[in-house]
Amino acid sequence: MILFPAIDLKDGQCVRLKLGDMDQATVYNDSPGAQAKAFEEQGFDWLHVVDLNGAFAGESVNGAAVEEILASTKNPVQLGGGIRNLDHIASWLDKGLARVILGTVAVREPELVKQACREFPGKIAVGIDAKGGKVAVEGWAEASELGVVELAKEFEGAGVSAIIYTDIDRDGVLKGINWESTLHLAQSVSIPVIASGGLASMDDINMMASDEAQILEGAISGRALYDGRIDPNEALSVLKNVKNKG
Repeated sequence: MILFPAIDLKDGQCVRLKLGDMDQATVYNDSPGAQAKAFEEQGFDWLHVVDLNGAFAGESVNGAAVEEILASTKNPVQLGGGIRNLDHIASWLDKGLARVILGTVAVREPELVKQACREFPGKIAVGIDAKGGKVAVEGWAEASELGVVELAKEFEGAGVSAIIYTDIDRDGVLKGINWESTLHLAQSVSIPVIASGGLASMDDINMMASDEAQILEGAISGRALYDGRIDPNEALSVLKNVKNKG
């Protein structure tokens, strides 16, 4: 069970949004590289990065900041936001990313995702962002009529390494993860699922440690870590104990 600390990039800075609104951004660090290094020193094993400007623009905008992160940490990094074609995927993987997250393109061009899985085995994740149970695209600015499980099942057997499932209605507001929907998704597909959006406190960490949550690959935490609502040592200790038991 992995706890992924999140670095969301807006205009080269580490921020957190409220409900996916770019106008409701709180800046937490001017140096993405320093933040990545800090997470590594706290004991985290992975890093989740999102190019927020890129998600809206449909192309990488915070590339320099991502490269700074890659140069500052030994931890594997997964990146989403604005990655829309095979050349773009290949370029980022060549720069050292462990995993690329495809979101909007997974809805618009599912065959491209499947091709990417064939060309870059183990390196492709799908980001499913949902609002009111329906998939949202273009940096959450646009809703679709596609259901979450419906989209996820499109990629069964394609070689997708993980699905990052975000409940937009919970993101950045510390309401707690939508465990019901997340676990339902994980039970509906064989692809590993990572929970995202709303992780608020040690209650969510303890839920991650529960038997029913072991079907998940992990969960992503942003604001709760930055605000000090979760102590990294305590959270990682709880999850390590689960791993040791297993």
